[in-house]
Amino acid sequence: MSRDSTKIGVLYGLAAYLAWGLCPIYFKAVAHVPAQEVLAHRVVWSVVLLVILLARRGDLAATLRRAREPRLLVTLAVSTVLVALNWFVFIWAVANDRLLEASLGYFINPLVNVLLGMVFLKERLRALQWVSIALATAGVAAMALRMGGVPTISLILAFSFGFYGLLRKTAPIGGMAGLTVETGMLAPVAVVAFLFWHVQGELVFGHLDRGTDWLLVASGAVTALPLIWFTNAARRLRYTTVGFLQYLAPSGQFLLAVLAYNEPFSSTKLLSFGLIWIALGVFSVDTALAGRRSRTADQCEA
Repeated sequence: MSRDSTKIGVLYGLAAYLAWGLCPIYFKAVAHVPAQEVLAHRVVWSVVLLVILLARRGDLAATLRRAREPRLLVTLAVSTVLVALNWFVFIWAVANDRLLEASLGYFINPLVNVLLGMVFLKERLRALQWVSIALATAGVAAMALRMGGVPTISLILAFSFGFYGLLRKTAPIGGMAGLTVETGMLAPVAVVAFLFWHVQGELVFGHLDRGTDWLLVASGAVTALPLIWFTNAARRLRYTTVGFLQYLAPSGQFLLAVLAYNEPFSSTKLLSFGLIWIALGVFSVDTALAGRRSRTADQCEA
């Protein structure tokens, strides 16, 4: 892989993860709109944007043909439910000043991915990976014990996105095409919801102000563009590089929660986050060492 390709990949990766890290700013701007309506707009306008992009690339017809394959359709139907759940909970968390818990979920997510790989893909965990999972579990347990309940938002976000990634890993379809099918499945439900809210007099879109309307239309770009940038990065970078970049998103969310939105950061949360940050540090060291061993082995074979 050329050095120029790697540089372009890093730029795409930075764009994707920084966009995900800063996206709470957008969802705060539409916090006056019910979370379920924001989700519906996210689905509809994503479909519109993705269809346009696929059509320009000449991939729309192929994507529609793939969407008729029964086995793939079942897989994407399940992943659709998972991503819709993830989106809704995140939107709700931001609107209700629970961004810290949301960021915790995405800090946990890489370790959840490792655990799911062991359970469902029969991947063997290395010693440091076990240490990482144990530390993360201790962090979640510390928050549960000190706060009198499990961090539900964090766990829903971590596991819904973890299972979503697991399904998409095994589904033979590209990122943009898969998201088009997923949002396409949800679009009829979203349109019916719009009609219902309109009849009930509860629809915000078109009934409040033009600024809010344009913000809701922008949800398509907020959803689709970072995924496209991520896909372009993943094609150009090593897995270890992508793994390090992924921490930018929850880090950005964390900083926004504490510095911009003044969410309380108690000693309990400090302990929990601290254990999980240590777990991620151990996990990153293990990933880097594994990548180095793999490259050394390849050089020896060559």
